[in-house]
Amino acid sequence: MSHSDTNFAWAIPVMRAGYAGRGLVYLVLAGFSLFAIWNGGEAQGTGSVLKSLETSTGGQVVLALIALGLLAYAVWRLVDAAWDLEDYGTDAKGAIARVGMLATGAIHAGLGIAAGAVLLTASGGGEDSTIAEWTGRIMSLPAGRLVVGIAGAATIGAGIYYFHKALSESYRKHLQANPATRGWNMVLKAGIVAQALMVTVIGGFLVFAAWTANPGEAGGAEQVFDFLGSQPLGWALVIAFCVGLLGFAVFCFVNAVYRIVPKVDGGDVDSLADLAKGRA
Repeated sequence: MSHSDTNFAWAIPVMRAGYAGRGLVYLVLAGFSLFAIWNGGEAQGTGSVLKSLETSTGGQVVLALIALGLLAYAVWRLVDAAWDLEDYGTDAKGAIARVGMLATGAIHAGLGIAAGAVLLTASGGGEDSTIAEWTGRIMSLPAGRLVVGIAGAATIGAGIYYFHKALSESYRKHLQANPATRGWNMVLKAGIVAQALMVTVIGGFLVFAAWTANPGEAGGAEQVFDFLGSQPLGWALVIAFCVGLLGFAVFCFVNAVYRIVPKVDGGDVDSLADLAKGRA
């Protein structure tokens, strides 16, 4: 059955909920980390932030919204990749983009399940310990180190793609042209750069874990904060990174409201890219 034979209008609210949930994760991650730094502490990883939410006022409601939102994002990415709703095409570039959708969908499904687990139970490890644990399990398999190394290299590649996405402003073709999106462009770009940095560094951790045969070298957001903090003027880098993640939260929220889905919207919605070319 082709996309023309199927009404995918139902996917739009799922997409909006998904991007909103994704934005909420980065808003909470950056917000909690900046608050911790302000009070003399250290930036927190995703797992630590989810645990902190559990005991915060209204935190369980936020956890529920995050869990539902991230699971919605996973469903959206699966449907988007399967039916190419955003019209990436079937050439090599389009195939890579759609495989990337499946990967990001799986990652966010895992985060959504983690948020639900924190909400429903009083136990559960942090994000970084989970990454290290799964890395260790994979590396214990035949050719496991090679698999982890390839996964790390692919993750670095995704990070480079995000950098290119920010610098080329290719994200603009997926956003409606209006005063709100035009005014937020620099924030959106900074947010994607921050996300690119996080993805690239996490990929580097995976490659290093495979190279050294030490799964403990793998990690997520918390280890990225540690890595940045260990550099010259590390405290400034961590703060700038957190501010960038706030920008990525804005990027997600803007997508939740103004993202264009060509094969559902009909392809007749003017985008920011069209505006830049003088067609909007």
